[in-house]
Amino acid sequence: MATILLIFIYIFYIGLGIPDSLLGSAWPAIYGEFHVPVSYASIISAIISTGTVLSSLFSTRIIAKLGTAKVTALSTSLTAIALLGFSCSHNFLWLCLCAVPLGIGAGSIDTALNNYVALRYNAMQMSFLHCFYGVGVTVSPYLMSLALSDNLNWRGGYRTVFYIQLIIALLSFFSLPLWKKVKATQQEDDNICVLPLFQMIKRKKIWASCGVFVGISALESTCLIWGSTYLSDTIGLSADMAAALITFYFAGMTLGRFLSGLLSLRFSDWKIITIGESIILAAVCILLLTNTVSFAVLGLFLVGLGNGPIFPNMTHLTPILYKKETSQSIIGIEMAFSNLSIMLTPVLFGFLSDITGTKIFPVFMAVMFAFMAGCTIILKTGDSRSR
Repeated sequence: MATILLIFIYIFYIGLGIPDSLLGSAWPAIYGEFHVPVSYASIISAIISTGTVLSSLFSTRIIAKLGTAKVTALSTSLTAIALLGFSCSHNFLWLCLCAVPLGIGAGSIDTALNNYVALRYNAMQMSFLHCFYGVGVTVSPYLMSLALSDNLNWRGGYRTVFYIQLIIALLSFFSLPLWKKVKATQQEDDNICVLPLFQMIKRKKIWASCGVFVGISALESTCLIWGSTYLSDTIGLSADMAAALITFYFAGMTLGRFLSGLLSLRFSDWKIITIGESIILAAVCILLLTNTVSFAVLGLFLVGLGNGPIFPNMTHLTPILYKKETSQSIIGIEMAFSNLSIMLTPVLFGFLSDITGTKIFPVFMAVMFAFMAGCTIILKTGDSRSR
């Protein structure tokens, strides 16, 4: 029964990934139609991330009160409603309004499902969970590219994805009795210790953990929001072709997480994280040294391949690095910093791209990677001293 529930959780995580790559894929068509600056994508991204950050920070109390199952059902419903709103948008302000429920819906479910799987399943299943997130973010830009090839019909792309998300939301309500049965079978004790925010931010170890998540999310959000625009404006591809080729980044992410699940049978979380960061280093070098279509796509693929496994393995490490009863609170603040990075990074890149153009994309990726690698070293070297 626990295996059946895990399958449902995998499906819910597809729903978490589906909205994340849509805006970046559709933006080259949207900003042209609404006659707004290209950097305005950062505003929508910031609104989504603000909702996600706030939702993540308050998630521990919400989960302690409602439970993981109900939080999952409510969150998937909110994101479905938001996607429907995006598909009906006819001005930039409406996009901003619809971004609010999209962000709120993503924060709590991300924290809830990550902690649930980290506590009850092994590293392989955690990697596979995030692999299904990769399925979501890979499928949606492909669907958007099909819509864009039909007279730049980005609303049709959002409407198609809404139907998928609606089905996932209905499944989340259908699964509510299953959560109760699994809890009764395993005789689980949901002992969630709610740590005050001021108490967590006093610990240097938590700052290092959050720094790694900031770096992971900075790389991911830059590719999510600006990858298609970089391929379009700097590399010279059409909007629909750029939306199609950015799927190589998401395919790399999905493949990386799948391989991470297999490698976890033999290697530790730390070893897989090190392998992932080595691949990102190679990817950054490729992006810096050439700007041809083939190498740009290869670089994006390798960024996804290397970055993909780091998030699930860092999440799985959290109950090990800290106490299990406090892991919900700590994962909550890690997700909050992750989403804070998702909120601010595209804004920062948008500001820089207004000055230099999107050709700064490879340099920006290199700086974000260096920050993540530095925080990883600090966390790993201080791990044994700060338990």
